[in-house]
Amino acid sequence: MRLNEVAHQPDRCAAHEIGSTERPSLIRWLYNPAMPESAIPRPTRSEPREVIELKSLKTAHPDLASAVDMQIALLDMQRRVQSRVPLPWIETDAAWLRSQYAAGRAVVRFSDIPIDWSDLRLTLRQTTDILRRFDALEPDDYRAILELGRDSNFESVVRRWYEESSGVNGGGRSTRMRHDEAPQGLDQVLVLALRPFLARCAEVLMQRADAPAWTHGHCPYCGWEPDLSLITRTGERRLICGRCLAQWAFDAITCPFCSNSDRGLIVSFATPDGRYRVYGCNVCRRYLKAYDARTASRPIMVGLDTIATLPLDAAAIQRGYIG
Repeated sequence: MRLNEVAHQPDRCAAHEIGSTERPSLIRWLYNPAMPESAIPRPTRSEPREVIELKSLKTAHPDLASAVDMQIALLDMQRRVQSRVPLPWIETDAAWLRSQYAAGRAVVRFSDIPIDWSDLRLTLRQTTDILRRFDALEPDDYRAILELGRDSNFESVVRRWYEESSGVNGGGRSTRMRHDEAPQGLDQVLVLALRPFLARCAEVLMQRADAPAWTHGHCPYCGWEPDLSLITRTGERRLICGRCLAQWAFDAITCPFCSNSDRGLIVSFATPDGRYRVYGCNVCRRYLKAYDARTASRPIMVGLDTIATLPLDAAAIQRGYIG
C-alpha cells in the first residue's frame, strides 16, 4: 500500500488541530515562510546549510531558541570530531553477515568502531557540558557522567553499554544501561558522544551492495531504534537510526517498534503542507515522525527536522503516544 493512503481522513483532522491549537506561528512558518528577508539570519561562509536553516527556524519561532542553540552546539562539536575519525576497515565474512541479518542482529562489532579514546573522552565531556548548559541534564547526573569519563573503567563501561544495546553478540537488545548505578541521562550522552565514530561505520556498510535484505525495525548496523523516518520521492519509507544516523528501507505502514502491520491500528497525521508526518501505533502506543520528500525542495536534514517537528512531538504525546 502507498504511504499516502494510510489514515487519510485522520490526516485532515489532525492537521487542522495542529495548525489551530499547537504552536501555530511555528507551523505556519514551516509551510508558509512569509518572513521579511531582513529578518533571516545571514550565514557566514563556513556555516553548513543545516546550521543556516536552524538559525532561520530560531528567528521565526523564538520559543524554540534554546532547542535550536543546543542542536547547533551539538552538531558543531560532532562535525569537528567526525572530521578526525578515519573510515574503518570492516572485515565481515559473507556467511557471518548473512547469519547476523537472518537472526535480526546488528553487524557493527565494538572492535569495528574506530574509537580514539582521548577523542571519545573529550566528546563525552563536551556533550555533557552542552546538555547541562541547556538544562537537559540534572546537576547530579552531570557530575556523575563527568566523573565516569575520567574513570579508568570508562572503556569497559562503553563497551558493555554498546554490546548490551546493539545485540550484535545475541542475547537480546536493550536501549538503556542495565545498571541501577548508571546516572540518568547516561544513555543520551553516550548516544551523542559515540555518534561521530559509529556514523563512520554506517558510511562504510551502507555502501555495500551485497548486504542481505533487512526487515527489522532496529538499525542493521548498530542495533539502535529509529528516531526519524524519510518518505522518499518514490513513496518508499526509510528509517533513520537515532544513534549512527544510518538509513534502511522499511515497510510503509508497519510499526518498527512492535511489528504491527494492521493499517486500522496505525494512526497518521501531518502538517497541512504534508512536509512532516507522524505515525502512531495503537498496539504499542509508540510513534515515529517522518519527513516527506515527495514534494520537498531540499533533502532531509536530521538535525534540523528533529527540532522543527517538536510541535508534532507535542501533538503525538497529547494523543497518548510515546517516542
